[in-house]
Amino acid sequence: MRRAAGRLFRRAFPLLALGVGLGTGSLPTSVCRASDSPHPTGGTFLRAGDRSVTVQWDCGHAAAGPFSVERRLVGAGGGSNASVIRRGLPAPAWADVDVTNGIAYEYRVVGPDGSSGPWAAATPKEFVDDTAFLDLLAATAFDYFRFEANPRNGLVRDRTRRDSKCSIAAVGFGLSAQVAAVERGWWDRAAAAERVRTTLRTFLELPQGPGAEGTAGHRGWFYHFLEMDTGLRAWKCELSSIDTVLFLGGVLDARAFFRGDVPVEREIRDLAERLVARVDWSWMTDGEDTFSMGWHPEKGFIRSRWRGYNEGMLLYLLALGSAGPELPATWSAWTRTSGWSRLEGFEFSPFPPLFGHQYSHVWVDFRGIADDFLRSRGIDYFENSRRATLAQRAHAIRNPGGFAGYGPWTWGFTASDTPDGYAAHGAPPSENENGTVVPTAAGGSVAFAPEVCIPTLRALYEQHREGLWGPYGFRDAFHPGRGWYATDTLGIDQGPILLMIENLRGRGPWSRLGSDPILRRGLERAGFRPLR
Repeated sequence: MRRAAGRLFRRAFPLLALGVGLGTGSLPTSVCRASDSPHPTGGTFLRAGDRSVTVQWDCGHAAAGPFSVERRLVGAGGGSNASVIRRGLPAPAWADVDVTNGIAYEYRVVGPDGSSGPWAAATPKEFVDDTAFLDLLAATAFDYFRFEANPRNGLVRDRTRRDSKCSIAAVGFGLSAQVAAVERGWWDRAAAAERVRTTLRTFLELPQGPGAEGTAGHRGWFYHFLEMDTGLRAWKCELSSIDTVLFLGGVLDARAFFRGDVPVEREIRDLAERLVARVDWSWMTDGEDTFSMGWHPEKGFIRSRWRGYNEGMLLYLLALGSAGPELPATWSAWTRTSGWSRLEGFEFSPFPPLFGHQYSHVWVDFRGIADDFLRSRGIDYFENSRRATLAQRAHAIRNPGGFAGYGPWTWGFTASDTPDGYAAHGAPPSENENGTVVPTAAGGSVAFAPEVCIPTLRALYEQHREGLWGPYGFRDAFHPGRGWYATDTLGIDQGPILLMIENLRGRGPWSRLGSDPILRRGLERAGFRPLR
């Protein structure tokens, strides 16, 4: 769920693909404390793109810094030409954007005690086409879920801060990201299955109950944020209805993919079914015909409810497909306050931050089917999201607010970090618009409007790589007018980027969940039928 000040907006090919280079080596245990390696070889892990090399080293989620990175030219005097190019890194990840295409570089990591790992090599190359660019963008987005997870329990950090809590939505995106990694050859199927099984076991075994402390959830729902090590409720966050279903979207995707007749994959399917089956859907309605946004043990149900067009679609579809006819919540209750507007020359049901048009679409392919609300307008929800994306770009071109830097290839407004703190912002209509541009806005819409989203993402990489590109791809946001770049990368950014790229290519969640019995039943009970 995307958090916003003042209101509740809810908002990861072959290994040597074109434009993507890779190198690995093993690091000594004096540098890296954790022994659980998410990559089969462990050690230093490099991806080379166009004038960039991302560097990760497998030190586990709790690795202690500071680290330094050394770089040298391959074959130019051995160790004598090595230089320290980055000191004081608190986390085991970094992006080198001061490199030249066609030149081979070697990197190694030096730990706080002076011990170092072996050299690993990579050669940055110019992107030969959009496919090469998307390969790098998707692969680096997956690396977030590879390296920012606790391998012992499968929990995924909300963001790239060492003290970050686990976001259960990021876990859901991460489950689907691991499936994508197997499909693309980035990760071994057996290793991914073990990580997925570990994750599902963790969530099924974590304590549930009404108490304010010592639990991870209640009645099958989970708290928005969990402690990375224990999996218990962090801070005094809410039991989140939407974040729970974003987690379950990944659970269902994993169940659909791991269909093998081997013990680990059979267990994945069993764990997934048990996680979905134990959710008390009716309880989260609090007796009304819509869902509450969540619940606190200290205060009870959140008064704000999921109604009107937003990312709550997946919540209703999973509930309708899982619960019986006694479920109080109805699809028509959710849609009865949905709006319809003509904005920037496009007619659609608006929700200003683009995440509301993206999150449910990560797992549900709405092409060619419609409910009663959109049937009367002659479009489906895919087309609605496409129009919202194109309208947002048109808004940036027109730029009625006069924000610096906006243009046909510099746009994208959704919930994100800003120079003044985290905020949900979007357009059209303009809502909390503040001049901040967010790459995942275009990245999460790439399947809707690739003809504008891909050039936008490439322009952001070309023009802002030095400030915006990190070890997991794009950082969260930047403000062109104030020269500000976010320092963090977020799991709920990288998940939609990766998975919507895969949906565009025909190998994402859409290709697996079209026949899922829960989603099919949910769509039928919501009144979806072929549009034509």
